[in-house]
Amino acid sequence: MRNTALTKDAQASLSPQSVLQDLLEGNERYVANNLTSSDVTSLVQQTTGGQFPKAVILSCIDSRVPVELVFDQTIGDVFVARVAGNFENTDILGSMEYSCAVAGSKLVLVLGHESCGAVKAACDGVELGNITAMLSNITPAAKMASEEVEGVADSSNKEFVAKTVENNVKLTIERIREKSKILQEMEDNGEISIVGGVYSLSTGKVNML
Repeated sequence: MRNTALTKDAQASLSPQSVLQDLLEGNERYVANNLTSSDVTSLVQQTTGGQFPKAVILSCIDSRVPVELVFDQTIGDVFVARVAGNFENTDILGSMEYSCAVAGSKLVLVLGHESCGAVKAACDGVELGNITAMLSNITPAAKMASEEVEGVADSSNKEFVAKTVENNVKLTIERIREKSKILQEMEDNGEISIVGGVYSLSTGKVNML
């Protein structure tokens, strides 16, 4: 039973490596259907005056990827940013900078997932309203995958989609470092780590890249 929220001192004692280990152990409990119960009322009361999350996770909006559950986390544990296709933009970069430089989080985790609809749409060159501009963030990953995977370069090719999902996570991490001097310097100084993984819809397991 989790009934104690993360405090500033507890957060400060964590390392990027220990936070990642904690999330992966939580994912193992999730896969085993052995989630930790929480005293929600107590955690709500404890975090009313402040929060000290250990990580910020950038995820897709997909309803099949419930981020806190996937890592067996509860109130006050993690910041979560979500956008279809889990890519960075100015607002998300600012949110990550706040999470780490202001609020003290130790880890940035970019989480892609199997059979991502936004990735499939980018693979197929879908054009529709604001979705067109959104998918342009994922297109470079699809272009890279087309040079790495044999067969047709569209969503009918499962291997092509899977490679695009991976590439999208990797390219997002590269752009986070390029576009945020704050996060890059924090990582260079060992204060945070910026990592990526892919969630399996079929098993619930997160595989780190």
